[in-house]
Parts: sequence; structure tokens; C-alpha cells
Amino acid sequence: MKKKAAFYTLGCKVNYCETESLQALFEQAGYRITGFEDQADVYVINTCTVTGESDHKSRKAIRRARRQSPDALIVATGCYTQRAPEQIRQMDQVDLLIGNREREKLPRIVEALRKGSLLDLVGRHLPSESFELLPPAPRRGRTRGFIKIQEGCNQHCTYCVVPQVRGPLRSMPPKLVRERIEALLVAGCREIVLAGVHLGLYGADLKDVSLAGLLGDLEQLPGLLRLRLSSIEPSDVTSELIEKVANSEVVCPHLHIPLQSGDGEILRLMNRPYEPVEYLYLAKLLKQEIPGLSLSSDLIVGFPGETERHHRRSMKLIADIGFSRLHIFKYSPRPGTPAAELPDQLSNEIKERRSQEMIKLGEEMASAYHRQFVGSVQPVLVEKVMPGVYGEGFTPHYLRVRIYSGNKNGHWRGRLINARLESIDGRYIKAVAVYKRKK
Repeated sequence: MKKKAAFYTLGCKVNYCETESLQALFEQAGYRITGFEDQADVYVINTCTVTGESDHKSRKAIRRARRQSPDALIVATGCYTQRAPEQIRQMDQVDLLIGNREREKLPRIVEALRKGSLLDLVGRHLPSESFELLPPAPRRGRTRGFIKIQEGCNQHCTYCVVPQVRGPLRSMPPKLVRERIEALLVAGCREIVLAGVHLGLYGADLKDVSLAGLLGDLEQLPGLLRLRLSSIEPSDVTSELIEKVANSEVVCPHLHIPLQSGDGEILRLMNRPYEPVEYLYLAKLLKQEIPGLSLSSDLIVGFPGETERHHRRSMKLIADIGFSRLHIFKYSPRPGTPAAELPDQLSNEIKERRSQEMIKLGEEMASAYHRQFVGSVQPVLVEKVMPGVYGEGFTPHYLRVRIYSGNKNGHWRGRLINARLESIDGRYIKAVAVYKRKK
């Protein structure tokens, strides 16, 4: 009987890409992948450390795995493991610790483990290390596929531990990116999401390679209906990239560009390399060049020293920009970062109040953005089907749509269906399919 391996992932799209590759490694080694709630021989927890809550959730997942299968081997990997292996060791729940590097032989390492003996393989990132080439993970039946093409960050924002846990900038060679996307297309994917820690600097470590150039190459791939970017820093939005998003029939008009704060003083404390007015200008330029652009962003509230005046300035700038979606994070001190040592750390009560105000503003902007599409006909890439009821998927602008169809949707998965968007229903936009009349 095959051994079973279960996986649990916390954090960003990069982590999810890596987990899929680790699953592929274990499948190649003869394991059967099972759900995390099931009994398994090996549990792999891909941890996150972007906030204190992420650390807590990572520890909670480790304890849950141990309770479910006391005799299983427990592996902790990912960013929290890379940053604080000693904290995980103290839990006395894990058999193997391995961070964000040298995981290509993980199943072989697991096979050599003995229950009850802790093996710590967390190593420091080296300036000269190369891109971690985990195997591709094409999954049959999926419409959207993710691929990590870039690793590492040199930004050193004062609140962030990512440079510590992800190491220097590294990029997957374009030829290999293309080959892996071709494998995803063969497996049935029609939309590809490009992910990276500092995605906009893809190719900075390679010769004559850029993100815009890569997009130009990839959009020619047969069978690829959509390319989507996961996140890109404001300073990395080049004129070439804007032109590519504006003019391509494949690259989606959806950009996620972190703002973090709308106040200049706070941005400087964060070591973010732009001013609010520069971000506002960029947003206006993007909306001018890319009609209907879906512009989403990340925002941190309650940063050390943030006054009510700073908070109100940030609220005003965000309202002036008009995002399609906001992701709000309450500031969480990360040990070893400069921001954790700043004076005027704010109370949880202040952070929570400001967070709720930002969430409300974000919901109002998202609703306004959705409403402008009601009545229009949009192409929806159907990702799942409820037979005889509806097909569900996304427009190029990342609007989640349910197309109510009667009995005509059995063949919709993986296809672009033109739909008239009729009304907003919570997280979805209700729609009906629009068929071309036969002449």
C-alpha cells in the first residue's frame, strides 16, 4: 500500500506554488497525496511568518497534524521555519525542519528519518545561491495554474522579514518558465498566474531579461487564454509593462500594487521608495492607459508612530485612487526588523479600529467598481460547474461571476463564456450566458 502524504499551506501565492511542487516530489517518490484532515504517514506544513498571527497559525497546524496522527512524521518548511527554527524545535512536535532552500530531495530525506529524532536542516541564504528548481506540478482538471518564476527581495522595508527568509533576488530562466507553462497548458490550464516574491524585478539577475519581455514571449503560447500577475511593486511598473497590459489580448487588466500607507511620513518610516503623490500619479496613469483596470492593493494600519492625522491622510488618498479591492493588515512587529524597535508602538484597540475603517472603505470601493460592470457583457473563464445550475469563474478584471445557465453548462469548464452581468450577490456577480445568433 502506498504511503500517504498530507500538506498544509499558509501565506502567499508563492507558498502555494511551492507546496504544489513539493506534492509533485512526493508523488514521484510513490506517495499518495491526501487531505490534511485525513490520516497520513507524513505531514508537510508550509509555514508563513509575515505577521505574528501567521506564526501562530503555523504552530497550530503543526499541533493539529500531531494530534491527528501521533505516529506520523511531521515536516515544517517555509518562512516561519526559516526565520525561527528554534521556536518550532521547542514545540517538540516536529521531526524535520527545512526552510526555503534545498528541498529538491525532501522525500528521500523523509525516508531516512527515524520517528522521534529531530533533524534540523535550516540553512542560511547565500548571496550566490541559485533559483530553487522544484519540479513542475501540472494538475489535471484545473483551469488556472500558478508558477513561481522569481524568488528573493532586496527592498528591506523596515517592517518586513521577507529578505531574511527568502534571500537574494533569483529568477527562473525564461526557457524553463515557458516549458513549465506549456506543461500546465497540456494539463488543461487556460489561465496562468505568474508569482514571485519581488515579481517586478524578474530577470534582474539574468542578462537582457525583463518581466515585460517575458510576457511578450509567453502570450504567444498556443492554448493560453490568460496571463495574470500576482503582485508588483510601484517602482517596478515600467512603460513597457504598461504597454503590454494595455495592448495584450492575453495579459489581464488586473494589477495588484502594494501601497502600504497613504501618508508620506509613514512611507519613509517604512523605507518605501515612493511618495503618496507618486503612487497617485501612477494609479491615474494606469487607469488612463488601461480602461476598466482592476487595481488592488495592500495596506498596513497601525504602523509605529502613525497618528490619527496620518491615518486620515491615508484614507483620503485611498479614496482618491479608488481601488477595486483592498487587503488590510494590522501592523505586527517582526523580531529583528527596524520597525519593531521604533517608539510609539500602537495599541491593538487603535489598530483594530483603523483596520475596520479601512475595511469599510475598501468594501465601498469594491462595490463601486463591481457596479460599473453591471449590464455589460464580459468573457468569463469558467473554473467550476454546478451541472444544470451555474458555471463559476472570473472575468479578465478578476470579477467572480456565476452564470446561471439551465441545462447548457455541462461543457463549460475551461472555456470562455460571454456573459451579461446582471446583479451583485455578495461575493459574486450574477450573469446569464450570451449566445451568438446563428445566421
